[in-house]
Amino acid sequence: MKETVVKVDHYSAAIANKVGEGARVLGALRDAGVNLIALWAYPSMPGKAQLEMIPEKGAALVKAAKKAGLAIGRKQIAFFVSGEDRPGAVADSLAKLALAEINVGAVQAVCGGAGRYGAIIFLPQKDVRKVVKALGLS
Repeated sequence: MKETVVKVDHYSAAIANKVGEGARVLGALRDAGVNLIALWAYPSMPGKAQLEMIPEKGAALVKAAKKAGLAIGRKQIAFFVSGEDRPGAVADSLAKLALAEINVGAVQAVCGGAGRYGAIIFLPQKDVRKVVKALGLS
C-alpha cells in the first residue's frame, strides 16, 4: 500500500512543567474542539515543558490557544506520512529526502495499530518546496 503524505501545520508552546498543566492546556484545546493529529510533550528546561502540536486545523488551534492564555510560536510546516506498517517504512521516506539532499530536523513515528503507522517529519523551513517535490506532493 502506498503512503499518504500531507503537509501539516506545526506549532510549539512552552508550558510550566508541573502536575496538571498538560491536562489543563489539552483540556482547553479539547473544549474548543481542536483535534490534534499529533502531539509531543517533553521537559525542555528547568521548570518548563515543550509541546509540539500538529492540529487538524491550524486556525482553530491558534484561536483556542489565545483563549486559554497559551503563547504559541509561529506556524511551521511539517509533513505527516502514514500508511501500512512494514519494516523500513520511515527509512523509505527519509531515503527520498536524502536523495534530494534535504537534511531532516527531526522525525517522530509510531505504529498506529491494525497494521498502520504514522510519522511526522520536521525540517528546516527553507526546504519545504524541495520536500514537496521529493515526496511527490503536488
